[in-house]
Amino acid sequence: MNLLWLQSGGCGGCTLSLFNADVRDLPATLAGCGIDLLWHPSLSEASGADAVNLLRDCIEGRVALDILCLEGAVMRGPQGSGRFHMLAGTGEPMMAWVRRLAAVARHTVAIGSCAAFGGVTRGGSNPGEACGLQYEAEEAGGLLGEDFRSPSGLPVINVAGCPTHPNWVIETLAALAQGTLGVDDLDGFARPRLYADHLVHHGCTRNEYYEFKASAEKPSDLGCLMENMGCKGTQAHADCNIRLWNGEGSCTRGGYACISCTEPGFEEPGHPFAVTPKVAGIPVGLPTDMPKAWFVALAALSKSATPKRVRDNATADHQIVTPRTRRTGLK
Repeated sequence: MNLLWLQSGGCGGCTLSLFNADVRDLPATLAGCGIDLLWHPSLSEASGADAVNLLRDCIEGRVALDILCLEGAVMRGPQGSGRFHMLAGTGEPMMAWVRRLAAVARHTVAIGSCAAFGGVTRGGSNPGEACGLQYEAEEAGGLLGEDFRSPSGLPVINVAGCPTHPNWVIETLAALAQGTLGVDDLDGFARPRLYADHLVHHGCTRNEYYEFKASAEKPSDLGCLMENMGCKGTQAHADCNIRLWNGEGSCTRGGYACISCTEPGFEEPGHPFAVTPKVAGIPVGLPTDMPKAWFVALAALSKSATPKRVRDNATADHQIVTPRTRRTGLK
């Protein structure tokens, strides 16, 4: 399958993340999945007229386009003209090229939260009128419209994340190449369920602290980051603590609260990222599946049963009390 990768309004961080995939040779890995990389702005030698001619060949059917990947938000400004982002050497806005290419591509894939939902690029007053391919934050629409379906019958596939995990990208592309990714394999925001059926909370190394509601009070503390430090790991759809970054890391393992970067609108939560908003001392953002009354009851019970080891370690920057050594009684 032929793959074309374009970049629009963004930082290029998803490409940088992809380059950190745990593979020896990225192009060879894609080729092994049956994917031929037609063009990528950082990997391909072709530039200028050669690159533009390739886009024209795809649009006019001289070169088959199986997968169109867009990284970065679509820039529609000023006033819907798209002239804030022109494709060099063509005199036309990038968004016009994306529309034409999406119309002929067998599959269209949004790489990262900017391409999926607008992301950080659409933050603030959004002077660039940035949007995603098929969403603008949580609202369906975006550049291509709510009813857009590619020739394969699929909507835009939103591999959301800021940046997106390299394996989410590779596995999504491999599934498309093998014909094993269908509508049922996408969640409510058209994110691949291969990672979106999980929560960042799953596999978090701070889960013992979460269970006992032993909370961190400052960034260097070992405790759970949900109660005071703004962590949304119990609400964010991603497998970051199961499928580790670079084989060993994640935001929470590095001491940073999860900011829910795979979710639409994460860039403007309405409060500082490292602060947990509360009402009457209760966090506003509760676990997705838990009624408020249950959480309050569980938190009260958990805190009353917190072992001293867990309580003391929660507000320290290293383990100061180790688990007790005792026989388990098992034979």
